[in-house]
Amino acid sequence: MIETSLHQTTGTAATARGLTKTYGRGDAEVHALRGVDVDLPAGRFTAIMGPSGSGKSTLMHCLAGLDQPTAGAVEVAGVALQELDDTALTRFRRDHVGFVFQSFNLLPMLTAGQNILLPLELAGRKVGRDERARFEMVVEVLGLADRTGHLPSQLSGGQQQRVAIARALVAQPAIVFADEPTGNLDSTASAEVLDFLRHSVRELGQTVVMVTHELDAAAYADEVIVIADGRIARQLDQPSRDELVAALQGRGA
Repeated sequence: MIETSLHQTTGTAATARGLTKTYGRGDAEVHALRGVDVDLPAGRFTAIMGPSGSGKSTLMHCLAGLDQPTAGAVEVAGVALQELDDTALTRFRRDHVGFVFQSFNLLPMLTAGQNILLPLELAGRKVGRDERARFEMVVEVLGLADRTGHLPSQLSGGQQQRVAIARALVAQPAIVFADEPTGNLDSTASAEVLDFLRHSVRELGQTVVMVTHELDAAAYADEVIVIADGRIARQLDQPSRDELVAALQGRGA
């Protein structure tokens, strides 16, 4: 059995050491990651930023176990992902990692509540008293308590993304990875979703790692990691907009 510290809200949720990812060979070789070392703190909201092609999505995919690095090591919740075979890695992601993407990926024939509880059912976990209490806490924090009986088609884009976030949170994952979660939303819905992601960190003790190219989105994070040319260029603690702009442009200490 895989042992993890799922309820830890201090320390490190995930680490990478010497993380390298190379695509292609010869003249077509592309170095997406070049020896990345990073620690992602538990119980915090971390944003990963960088220009297109910088390696930010590749880093997230390797950290989440969705892609295998060419070299290096990744550890999530105390588990070395490179030591897991495909079946064990799939189970680990299912049980201990939450995902939120641009597309909501909700099943249209299920209500919001049923969509949220789906990961527990897929994992064969009985929805008992503790699971129901967690469900009620998550939907309350995300402002969905009066929407759980609605179908996705009866919800706004922002509400659908909040359902997707609740689905990622309900199983109490060690870490939630959000890949451009506001990419398909207008500015009002984006602010709403980002605010609820931040609430999940502060009120539920969740660890959230978000890939984004939007300065306004990154401003919601506790810390920002800036990637350039497959390397970490800067790590900033609650940076101002000017500091983020400078970091993305390669300026500043």
